[in-house]
Parts: sequence; C-alpha cells; structure tokens
Amino acid sequence: MKLKLVSTLIVGLFVVSCMAELRRFEHAAKPDGSMSFLVVGDWGRRGLYNQSHVARQLPACKNSVLGNHDYRGNVEAQLSPILRKMDSRWLCLRSFILNAGPEMAEFFFIDTTPFVSKYFTDPEEQVYDWNGILPRKNYLNNLLMEVESGLRESSAAWKIVVGHHTIKSAGHHGNTVELNVHLLPLLQAYQVDFYINGHDHCLEHISSSESGIQFMTSGGGSKAWRGDVGTWSNPQEMKFYHDGQGFMSVEMTRTEFDIKFYDVFGNVLHKWSTSKQLSFAV
Repeated sequence: MKLKLVSTLIVGLFVVSCMAELRRFEHAAKPDGSMSFLVVGDWGRRGLYNQSHVARQLPACKNSVLGNHDYRGNVEAQLSPILRKMDSRWLCLRSFILNAGPEMAEFFFIDTTPFVSKYFTDPEEQVYDWNGILPRKNYLNNLLMEVESGLRESSAAWKIVVGHHTIKSAGHHGNTVELNVHLLPLLQAYQVDFYINGHDHCLEHISSSESGIQFMTSGGGSKAWRGDVGTWSNPQEMKFYHDGQGFMSVEMTRTEFDIKFYDVFGNVLHKWSTSKQLSFAV
C-alpha cells in the first residue's frame, strides 16, 4: 500500500534527467516562498476501515512510493507512464528526488520493500513481483550509492527522506532492521532532518535524541491495529502516538517547518515545529 505526499499547491512537475543518478523532479514553491503538503499511507482498502472518511479530508494526490502490498501485484503497471497521462498530478516511481525550491527542500523517495529480507526468504503465501529488482544485491547497492550521492550533493535547507517502511516505530511492525543497518547511517552522516514513512497503521512522531532526525509515521489511511503498540526504550523520544486513522500535514519555508497530525475527522491531534538559521557563503 503506497505512501502518498499530497500537495496542496497544484503545479507542474518538471523532470531533470541525470545519468547514473536518481531521476529528479522540480516543484516550485508558492509565491511567498512556502510549501505545504499532506502525507497519508496504507490507504488501499476500497473505502473500508474509514478509508473514505480520511479521503474526504484530502485534496487530490500527487507523489507516492511503493509499499510491500504493491509488490504483490503488477509493479510495472503501477509505474506505467500511462497513469500520468490520465492524471498529470500522479507520480509513482521506485525511487526519485523532488527538488522543492529553490534550495528549500529535497525529498528523497526511496523504494524500501526490496531491503526487507523476509519478503524473499519467507514470503509465506504471498507472491511478490521482483521484476527489475533481481539480482537484489546489485539493485540495493546501486540504490544506496545513488541516495548517498544525492544527499552528499544536496544544498537544500531541509533534507527529507520518504519510504514506505519504518526505521523507528513502536507500532505493529516496529523497527525495520535492514533499514537501520543500511539506510539510517546515510541519514545520520548527511544530516537528514526527517524520515517519513507508513507501513505501521498508526500516526507517530519519534524524535531521535542521538541524531536529531524526526521519524514521522503516517500510516493511518484506512485499517488501524488498535491496541497493538509496543514500548519505546526512551520515552522522551516518543513525542506522539495515535493508534487509529488519520494523516499528517506539513507547512514549510526555508527556515520554518511545522507539522500537524489529524484524526479521521480532521481534528488536530499533535503539533510540532522547528526552525533553522540559513548560512550564507562569504
């Protein structure tokens, strides 16, 4: 089930092609230099489990990344450019970079499902579509090199990584071990500000005391697992947890970043803000 970023500013996306790098797209800021968007994940329930109630709170969708349930179908069909021809606001690739600017933010959308070993070694009764992924080791090595290159070269005020699977979570799935081993070190080394994910069907905010990274889970698009909540080793890091449906909003400029979590009726459950000083070369 996909994780979607839903922009409240409907403008064109312009692709910038780079060889041996993740594809880049451009998204202009508003005239006042700001940008706002919504995040909703794990929403594919055909209107059940309050999915329709959540959807009524949201405008049209734009970007998404593939989740583990999407790999149980025809992946190439979901990535098909025909879908963009049907609706130009739709963008779904395995991994890509969205430049929001100028130099305000860079979003690194990462295909996290191939990192999870159990989908390959113990798929249970599920059949996954690994076309374009195998050999897995080569795919992941290339992806990590491309992500590291993009993060290293980024001069954006905010660096935001988006993936379906959790890195840090007290929810049903908990921490994704493979992402903690392979992806988290890059986020820490290149001072990523936010990691946004779904997968756990909840709303959650963990603030890392070690790295300062904000881990935001917005997986409340439909079915939620009520009562299936684990404990967190450092309670001070757990800023918010909602065991139910809802979504997240972000309003940002080059110096300000404001997030809100909402329930299924649009009521604000949690607010959090941060700011940073801009540095200028002399």
